[in-house]
Amino acid sequence: MPRTIVASATREHVIDTDGPFTIIGERINPTNRKKFAAELEQGVFDTVRADAIAQEAAGAHILDVNVGIAAVDPNETEPPLLKQAVEVVQEVSQLPLCIDSSVSAALAAGLEVAQGRPLVNSVTGEEEKLESVLPLVKKHDVPVVAICNDESGISEDPEVRFQVAKKIVERAADHGIPAHDIVVDPLVMPIGAINQAGRQVFELVRRIRDELGCNTTCGASNIAFGMPNRRVLTAHFIAMSASHGMSSAIMSPLHEEDMAAVFAANLLNGVDPDSRGWTGRYRQAPAGGDGDDRRARRRRRRRG
Repeated sequence: MPRTIVASATREHVIDTDGPFTIIGERINPTNRKKFAAELEQGVFDTVRADAIAQEAAGAHILDVNVGIAAVDPNETEPPLLKQAVEVVQEVSQLPLCIDSSVSAALAAGLEVAQGRPLVNSVTGEEEKLESVLPLVKKHDVPVVAICNDESGISEDPEVRFQVAKKIVERAADHGIPAHDIVVDPLVMPIGAINQAGRQVFELVRRIRDELGCNTTCGASNIAFGMPNRRVLTAHFIAMSASHGMSSAIMSPLHEEDMAAVFAANLLNGVDPDSRGWTGRYRQAPAGGDGDDRRARRRRRRRG
């Protein structure tokens, strides 16, 4: 099975369908966060720091860094902003990074200062993106997220999306980039708009793994867009996706429902040895302390 290695200056993480599910923290992103976007426009990175620290503490394995601000010209402002954001995150966190931008020049700027082996997010099947992003990926020897859309947009037909993924993998090979360094995003459609959206993703994940030899990721919360009880629906989708071979998700580790889904999936998929992850997170010590504590107290009483 494919193994995608990402790393910071001090830590390495493997995205692997045969290993525990990888959590890519999504919080460093100003989309729909007006206060955060305003900070970035002013060159203030307080929220960037706080989100990095909080997500690492909550259990993220990789931190996605996105500073795209719709109100300004991204080609002009995003490269230096992303470069600075990457530096700021590296000051407060030891986790590997996922450098996230639709602007190729911004990806290049982030890669200039990124330590270790970050994940690049992303390349699509559009010719302009293939020709601008893949050489960067090869130059820096880093893995990349491949998103299953091209010049025609996002197809509702999963076969079309698979063919876009195949095209990206083949073009990457032309640049000397192996399939295991490509993490495919099959694109999660809102279940409220497309009733078969979940099944489509599950089938695509299997094909991408078995036929293309790639790991997979997704924006997990997209499945529940516009739906009631969104957190619970997203959590169930994460667990089911993992059971079908999804390797990772761009998600918030600050939502307990989502994290519980990840730990449950790891346990039920047999990648949580001796249930250590699950019990370490959820087993509570008895009110009087654990057994060892009680035995120690009894010994002290006898000696006294």
